[in-house]
Amino acid sequence: MKGIYPIFRKEMSLYFVSPIAYVATGVFLIITGLFFQTLLDLIIQQSFRAAMQAARFGGPVEIDVPGVVTREFFGVMATILLFVMPMLTMGVYAEERKRGTMELLVTSPVTDLELVLGKFLASLTLLLVMLLPTALQFAILFRSSDPAPPWRMVLAGYIGVLLLGSALIALGSFLSSLTENQIIASVTTFGLFLVLWVLDASVRNSSTKLGEALQYLSVLRHYDDFTRGVVDTSNLIFYASLIVLGLFLTLRSLDSMRWRRA
Repeated sequence: MKGIYPIFRKEMSLYFVSPIAYVATGVFLIITGLFFQTLLDLIIQQSFRAAMQAARFGGPVEIDVPGVVTREFFGVMATILLFVMPMLTMGVYAEERKRGTMELLVTSPVTDLELVLGKFLASLTLLLVMLLPTALQFAILFRSSDPAPPWRMVLAGYIGVLLLGSALIALGSFLSSLTENQIIASVTTFGLFLVLWVLDASVRNSSTKLGEALQYLSVLRHYDDFTRGVVDTSNLIFYASLIVLGLFLTLRSLDSMRWRRA
């Protein structure tokens, strides 16, 4: 596994030499910041209205503003990832194929597994870099929050975001390995993510066997528990399986490329 680090270092340098990382990170932070502020304003207004009604008609009314903001924000972040992740994965392999350097990589001493893992870890690291500034929003919110800050919910939410993002990166990398056109890779990746997203809405209330099977395949259904602060083993297994599937398909794609060249 000595070849993983050189691939990882090369990918990270390419990310921050090209504008992709800066554009994707900037767009992500602007959107998440706007949603966070909007959610906070709406929930604070709702708490004020509830307090006024309680004062007028009597009866205790309590709204956990930090908890509600945290839950709603992580719910929105999942949707944002579905739109942003194709920007990160579209050039992982497609750009290599377009420049003609993919053939050099698959014939180099680096194994296909080292190549896939190095690129995957680089994309995952970029996702972590994108997520780090969002933690400042929670730090500011929780500095004077009452009741106690829902740190457990925040931690579970970030675990869910990383697992969802990792699964999308693995699947997007596979689609990127199938073409040398970044636009095609981005569109097909977004199309796949959109299908996985729509599955949740289309079969949410279904009680048939097929509906239940499709519900299990919904990436957002497994993500919902994390937004509530619940880290369930079945959800961890689902995302781990999805990541392994994406990496395995990418390996098979690179293997077929090696055979065609031979």
